[in-house]
Amino acid sequence: MLIHLHVKNLALIEEAEIDFSEGLNILTGETGAGKSIVIGSVGLALGDKFSRDMLREGADYGLVELIFQVSRESQRRRLLELGVIPEEDQVIISRKISDKRSMNRINGETVSLSQLKEAASVLIDIHGQHEHQSLLQKKKHLEILDEFSKEELGTVKKELAGTYKHWRELMEKQKEAELDEESRLREISLLEFQLDEIEKAGLEPGEDEELEQQYRRMTHGKRILEAAGAAYAMTGYEEPQAAGGSIGHALKELQSVASYDEELSPLLEQLSDIDGLLNDFNRDMAEYLTSLEFSEEDFYQTEERLNLLNQLKAKYGKTLEQVQSWQEKSQERLEWLLDYDAYLLKLKEEVLATEERLSELCDAATGIRKKGAKKLCQEIRDHLIDLNFLDVSFDMQFEVMPGYTALGKDDVEFLISVNPGEPMRPLMKIASGGELSRIMLAIKTVLADKDDIDAVIFDEIDVGISGRTAQRVSEKMMLIGKTRQVICITHLAQIAAMADSHYRIEKMVENGETQTRIRKLKKAEEIEELARILGGAKITEAVMKNAEEMKDLADTKKSE
Repeated sequence: MLIHLHVKNLALIEEAEIDFSEGLNILTGETGAGKSIVIGSVGLALGDKFSRDMLREGADYGLVELIFQVSRESQRRRLLELGVIPEEDQVIISRKISDKRSMNRINGETVSLSQLKEAASVLIDIHGQHEHQSLLQKKKHLEILDEFSKEELGTVKKELAGTYKHWRELMEKQKEAELDEESRLREISLLEFQLDEIEKAGLEPGEDEELEQQYRRMTHGKRILEAAGAAYAMTGYEEPQAAGGSIGHALKELQSVASYDEELSPLLEQLSDIDGLLNDFNRDMAEYLTSLEFSEEDFYQTEERLNLLNQLKAKYGKTLEQVQSWQEKSQERLEWLLDYDAYLLKLKEEVLATEERLSELCDAATGIRKKGAKKLCQEIRDHLIDLNFLDVSFDMQFEVMPGYTALGKDDVEFLISVNPGEPMRPLMKIASGGELSRIMLAIKTVLADKDDIDAVIFDEIDVGISGRTAQRVSEKMMLIGKTRQVICITHLAQIAAMADSHYRIEKMVENGETQTRIRKLKKAEEIEELARILGGAKITEAVMKNAEEMKDLADTKKSE
């Protein structure tokens, strides 16, 4: 459940905080007061796109923070799978946006936008102001059916997607394998030449890097030899002015007098260590100088080998590992080109076997979907009757697509008839805006029992409805609020009256600046707000009495 919303520097909101409660949370306010900003802020925190004009004038950044209370074990388990660990059963999602970027965090840890969206989908579901229009798209109908049937369909659907992908890969291979005899022989000849060239080279992993190092040393051998030889001479014992000889003499001088003064002992020890270190260095340098010795033949062979390896890398890969990888793949292709008919036969058999399995999975998915569709449509119809579709018929039409897809071969569409005697027709042909919003509410209600999300936001679900229908919608919202948290923006008094918690969004001018403020209403203020919605500009005693009666009726309905 969403327990807290904190918004800063977005549109008309300088800073606002809301503590939401269980049940039905209603937000109302005058047109233009900023109701859409509140829902927009939540959407922004959950990963929606943002633009610079969303920031408050003069602000460098905007911030939205949501605090969720995790009460369902299934939710906690799903979050843990996503790497999100609730702290004291809470998850804090925040998003800070500026001109150039956004910073997304979950429980203080920076996450990617995709990670934020995935975690949010476990916690809350937002039904936007125009989402019901998606019902006019047939692909949305399949999504709804699959969501309803996901428990039984999930495994089949996952295997179906994997099998379809494998089948597409095999079909691509089969297409690539279509060669005429002349092309096949020409490719065999080329591959044999190329593979023989690589085979004769006798490649060793990392060989090129080692040779390049040797080549650099050989190329600069004279300069290295001069510098290393000079260092050896200056630190040795043969030259009169060499460091080794000088330190040796100094050591003998101190040794001759060390017995006369104990304070010389540590100095003598230090000089003795220096003499030992220099001696070790001189010996290692001598070995290094010996290793620098090479012949012209060695240099020629190294250069030739390095040229060969570079030529192979220019042809077959940027590194020797890539060259060897190309060699392995080309060897496989050569083998099936040499045994072309057997390869084609094997590939054809694999395509047929995969397609057979794909067909079985499509049939299995169709069977599950048809079974689910029957139950789904009946449940939607029951809820539509509650929402004042008194003589409604609701069904789903199945058609078979001509080809396979990752989702199967089902082309489905919701059909509806709202009046007795009228034939069933697609939603897009008969449903008005108000009807679509109620149909979406019915669908959301059905799906709510199928998922573990315990927070749902409705942004003006009441568009296009009034009167008795509005009362039915309010009762449905109240029922949903009994099993999960509902946050709803509305302009209808019937729905607002059902609020367990009522918030008013107000626009005001402070210090010459327009700001939006959000506050929770007390009981008396709730009546006043209902009266404002009912009466408009002038609130009479009759309007106030009507508002009181509406609130009492709603309270009675909630207690039933």
